[in-house]
Amino acid sequence: MGPRRGFPLRTCLLILWAATFVNALHFYLDASERRCFIEELPTDTVVEGHYKALEWDEQQQTYLENSNLGMLVEVDEMESGHSVVRTRGPWDGKFTFTAHEAGDHSICLSATSSSSPNTHIKLYIDIVVGSTRPNIEQDRSHISNLAQKIRDLNSKLDDIRREQQYQREREANYRDLSEATNTRAVWYSVLQIGVLIATCE
Repeated sequence: MGPRRGFPLRTCLLILWAATFVNALHFYLDASERRCFIEELPTDTVVEGHYKALEWDEQQQTYLENSNLGMLVEVDEMESGHSVVRTRGPWDGKFTFTAHEAGDHSICLSATSSSSPNTHIKLYIDIVVGSTRPNIEQDRSHISNLAQKIRDLNSKLDDIRREQQYQREREANYRDLSEATNTRAVWYSVLQIGVLIATCE
């Protein structure tokens, strides 16, 4: 009896784990280069990013931390061109923003200062899409593991509901467009019939 009760919970956790969107990668760029990523986001989705930039050191022939290296993070809504984020940070930093409109968002990073304009940079970046709004918990030590898991499940369920709302918005827009097209087609047919009748008379 025990295993049967445990199976649905494991299945639910597996589905919710698969619904989390995390993009972790690293790439190389020149000091004067700007690198962008495109993320399609539903409305009211929170995106959290963490980056870490290392600069090439010719003497040691490896990538090292440089406290003088700065990074510029720019996030724009591609359809409207609205700037969501434009912030300068250190070589190791974070950024957070909320997608107020559904659609594609460009996330761009570039170096703002370095030891040499011809230097090379190795940039690590983790982007978490669909996280909850950040909040401050004053004392984590008094929160049980079960309560933490329940919060995580609720957070992922909210992400799923936001994704479903986004799909409903897209379906409603498509339906409105189809109805408008059909209406124009009907009026065009009526106009053609009127012209034919007038011509025959």
